[in-house]
Amino acid sequence: MNASTPGLARKLGGWQLWGIAVGLVISGEYFGWSYGWAQAGTLGFLCATLFVALMYAAFIFSFTELTTAIPHAGGPFAYARRAFGPLGGFIAGFATLCEFVFAPPAIALAIGAYLNVQFPSLAPKWTACGAYLAFMALNIAGVGIAAMFELAVTLLAIFELLVFMGVVAPGFSWDNFMRHGWAGQDAFHWGAVGGMFAALPFAIWFFLAIEGAAMAAEEAKDPARTIPRAYIAGILTLVALAFGVMVMAGGAGDWSRLANINDPLPQAMKLIVGEHSGWLHMLVWLGLFGLVASFHGIIMGYSRQIFALARAGYLPRALAAVHPRFKTPHRAILAGGAVGIAAIFSDDLVQIAGQPLTANIVTLSVFGAIVMYIVSMLALFRLRGREPALPRPFSAPCYPWLPALALGCSLICLVAMVYYNRLLAGIFAAMLAAGYLYFLATARQRAEAGIDAQLQGSAEIAAESSPTIRSQT
Repeated sequence: MNASTPGLARKLGGWQLWGIAVGLVISGEYFGWSYGWAQAGTLGFLCATLFVALMYAAFIFSFTELTTAIPHAGGPFAYARRAFGPLGGFIAGFATLCEFVFAPPAIALAIGAYLNVQFPSLAPKWTACGAYLAFMALNIAGVGIAAMFELAVTLLAIFELLVFMGVVAPGFSWDNFMRHGWAGQDAFHWGAVGGMFAALPFAIWFFLAIEGAAMAAEEAKDPARTIPRAYIAGILTLVALAFGVMVMAGGAGDWSRLANINDPLPQAMKLIVGEHSGWLHMLVWLGLFGLVASFHGIIMGYSRQIFALARAGYLPRALAAVHPRFKTPHRAILAGGAVGIAAIFSDDLVQIAGQPLTANIVTLSVFGAIVMYIVSMLALFRLRGREPALPRPFSAPCYPWLPALALGCSLICLVAMVYYNRLLAGIFAAMLAAGYLYFLATARQRAEAGIDAQLQGSAEIAAESSPTIRSQT
């Protein structure tokens, strides 16, 4: 990276990175996942979640090698750019943008709907817009402040999940959990397999976006040491919480009553303690912290991705500006927020397959995530072969088997996603094609961005610096 390239301040320690990794995801433990029960039943969804948890564990242990070897704000974009050149960087950057820009509007609307229940005079859309403005401002104010806030709300969200599990434990019954657990039947049948594949996106929701902590790597203190600890502790935390919440909620009573609602935890607790219990009211209030933690963390994630893409010339250079006082990518924060707010106010105006816009962009977000996982694992294999001397403070264990497992599971998830969401898969492909046209039209913009050693590697830099090469281009 040359001297004129804008950079970020290194202020994040291990606990803060763990808070970001877990906080990015933790709203997924509160809502969204229970729709998988409607597709596969409790036992079928348990199998789907085991598969997805295996995929994410293998992915994170492999992805950490990339994050520590190339601690860049672009995260997956940087790894693919170095491994496969400009086109690889475009595909990974586009997929990551889809994941991180499309997820926040749905979470913001969930925050607005939640507060509307408590305060009916508050319009959900305007509350969601207010949430964007508040947390964009907090992110602009400084990464240290933003990360400490993220850690605090993440700890509160985890505490509330543990309270939920403790309160429903006395009424838990395995009979409740297993009744009609194979897609509506008590015994396994082959028809349940289709339900498991259809439920994969809801199992992914348990863990979606944990990889966003990679985009804070450029702001991490001692990334070679803090990132592996944060990632490994983060995935173990989330796996434990996901299975604990799912099993305890399913055994609290008639799980079918929880399969098509956005608030499965309060409703499960209500089956045990009644609707007037103080425990229930505490869960409803503190449950807001899970939504806030993920919303705030994903704003951090999308802003770093936009910043990194703009700095490398893949987006307009103006978006790579760093605030002179706070050292945060303020324009990137505002740009992603503008897209999210537009999506919020278009929710009722744009419908796809009979569903509102935000319901569909969540699925598009999952498409982006799965594509990014595939490209990242391919980049890991490519860099192992192409740059064996690249310093790797953390090496993927059981290489090449663990990265291959993550890659294989990701491909299965992508096939299932396309099969069960063909219209949205077509929309995602059309967006990728439109992005590729922009990529082709902005080659000069990327050439003028300058040399970034983390993106290009020594061999490519030497080639670009050669007088012979320059004269030919």
